[in-house]
Amino acid sequence: MTTSWVPVPEGSHFPIHNLPYGIFSPPGERPRAGVAIGERVVDLAAALGDEMFAGDSLNPFLAQGPGRWAAVRSRITELLTDESRRSEVEPALHRLAGVTLHLPFEVADYVDFYASEHHAANLGRMFRPGSEPLTPNWKHLPIGYHGRAGTVVVSGTPVVRPRGQRKAPGEDAPTFGPTLRLDIEAEVGFVVGMPSSLGTPVPAADFPRHVFGVVLVNDWSARDIQSWEYVPLGPFLGKSFATSVSPWVVPLEALAAARVPGPIQEPAPLPYLRVAEPWGLDLALDVRLNGHTVSRPPYSSMYWTPDQMLAHMTAGGASLRTGDLFASGTVSGPDRGGRGSLIELSWSGAEPLTLPDGSVRSFLEDGDTVTITATAPGPDGTRIGFGEVTGRVLPARP
Repeated sequence: MTTSWVPVPEGSHFPIHNLPYGIFSPPGERPRAGVAIGERVVDLAAALGDEMFAGDSLNPFLAQGPGRWAAVRSRITELLTDESRRSEVEPALHRLAGVTLHLPFEVADYVDFYASEHHAANLGRMFRPGSEPLTPNWKHLPIGYHGRAGTVVVSGTPVVRPRGQRKAPGEDAPTFGPTLRLDIEAEVGFVVGMPSSLGTPVPAADFPRHVFGVVLVNDWSARDIQSWEYVPLGPFLGKSFATSVSPWVVPLEALAAARVPGPIQEPAPLPYLRVAEPWGLDLALDVRLNGHTVSRPPYSSMYWTPDQMLAHMTAGGASLRTGDLFASGTVSGPDRGGRGSLIELSWSGAEPLTLPDGSVRSFLEDGDTVTITATAPGPDGTRIGFGEVTGRVLPARP
């Protein structure tokens, strides 16, 4: 088993097999790139002697492609496992508890998908009772929409309750005001490194050539605003106020042991969406509301895989740009305990949740804090983690 000379506590999200990338700043200093190991973060510019890592974004590194990604990972692993390198690397180590974490990459474009059959079917049963839960196109293509890259924020950023138009079923006309049905969506996001050319589709098989790594995502949602505005063009203000991401990007290479067979897809997708070895991933998510676990969504249950999402996203000729983020949509499993949104957990308010303090929730209240974590199998029976994505709800601004 590979071990590091840097102490790694039992159960840490960041063993030597992980080495996720982020942007951090020590007190009073400028942000720079780092890699997490145990309770420390390695200043890459200092440890590697490479000023490319001295900036406030991972984008320059991400753009260099898989050959460079593998070489840097190999070098970091060597530095952290060879005891003879300890004296030269230790000055580049900072305690995670003493640094500030920042948005790890500059988001170019943001796309959110709708890849969980269980989530889509649950919402279909709520909103179209008596009809087929899934729309006719759902099993033929990964449905998605373009979001606002400027509203992607790092974990810990407060989320201001959004305002917008909403119209309850019994009302004659819409009103404007703060959302009354603020929700979460526990998701997994994929960060693009290598760009592609406009007009040239990217095949699903090229997923590991273009995608650098994985983050956790909470795509906050205003369900009442969304339900009034989404016909006929889809989500807009109900989704564009905040999308939180974890501060650490876990490289695809760290997830080799987490790969699982993709789902059985019937009917068989069109040829451009067929993949010999789909990127199914065994990620176990945990959703906590005010410190209490309310859901454990299993990412392995997703119907559409991220390589298929990438192929469909570029099938019409859209180019990839370094820093593009595309997310899975809500991760929900077949059981109630695996639903990744409050609208499902409370069945649109018909089955409210009771928290340990006795309070009841159908949707989020001001002051609530939501935290999403996840782990995945690592080599040699270990588990690796993604850190956390967390956010606290603030009241709507006047």
